[in-house]
Amino acid sequence: MARTRIISGLVGLVLLIGVLYMGSIVLGIAVSIIAAIGLYEFYNSISKTKGIQPIKIVGYLSIAPLLILGLEKTGWYSLDLGTMTGISVCLIIFASMAVIVFGHKKYNIVDACATAFSVAYIPFLMSFLIMLRNMEYGNILIWLIFIGAWGTDTLAYTFGRLFGKRKIMPEISPKKTIAGAIGGVLGCVLLMIVFGIIVYNFFGLKMSYVVLVLLGLFCGIISQIGDWAASAIKRYVNVKDFGNIMPGHGGVLDRFDSILFVAPVIYYVLVLFIK
Repeated sequence: MARTRIISGLVGLVLLIGVLYMGSIVLGIAVSIIAAIGLYEFYNSISKTKGIQPIKIVGYLSIAPLLILGLEKTGWYSLDLGTMTGISVCLIIFASMAVIVFGHKKYNIVDACATAFSVAYIPFLMSFLIMLRNMEYGNILIWLIFIGAWGTDTLAYTFGRLFGKRKIMPEISPKKTIAGAIGGVLGCVLLMIVFGIIVYNFFGLKMSYVVLVLLGLFCGIISQIGDWAASAIKRYVNVKDFGNIMPGHGGVLDRFDSILFVAPVIYYVLVLFIK
């Protein structure tokens, strides 16, 4: 299992590097595909065990804005994010409510709420990967997301294995410890500082140490909350993994649960603190 996990992780890393290197258009397509798979995993999990029937067509149509974001860098159009977000939210609400009106024998308000949550949780949060990639120096800054999410996860696991004794939330995630959680946050801060030193020396991109420490603290905390949130959902629907698309890692949501939470945090910290 460990060997399978390592090989699968290396293949995923190579694909990730390739997608990020090829630019925002390819990233937009890749994120759209990942979001579609994530929605499928989520819908499959909640419908099998809880009898909820998400309005899938509405959910899958919500992926369209991801493609629009990815294509913005082509120069074909200028995009106002606030306007697009507002229109998208209105359309999703209107479509969901129309379905429970005209399809009331099959769908109800619970199904509509589950659909709205899935859209907010997966496509919307994933959109911040593309928005960050579209920023100035986005091809470099986007790595902060993966460092903040997967770096925290790796260091939390390492510290937990070495020093963890007291469980932090056994009813949600039995293996997580307080030592692991603290180690993940401190380790994330260190990784952010190292990242700042590297990008300054190799790319001339100067980032304030204050911003790097803030990124480390925020990402170290929110990354673990994202992980625990996914675990809470899996506990509720009684599944071990959302899927099995990545051998040894589970499904898309199992691998991207922290990414979903970290991406908007990094985007807004950079927007607010870097001029």
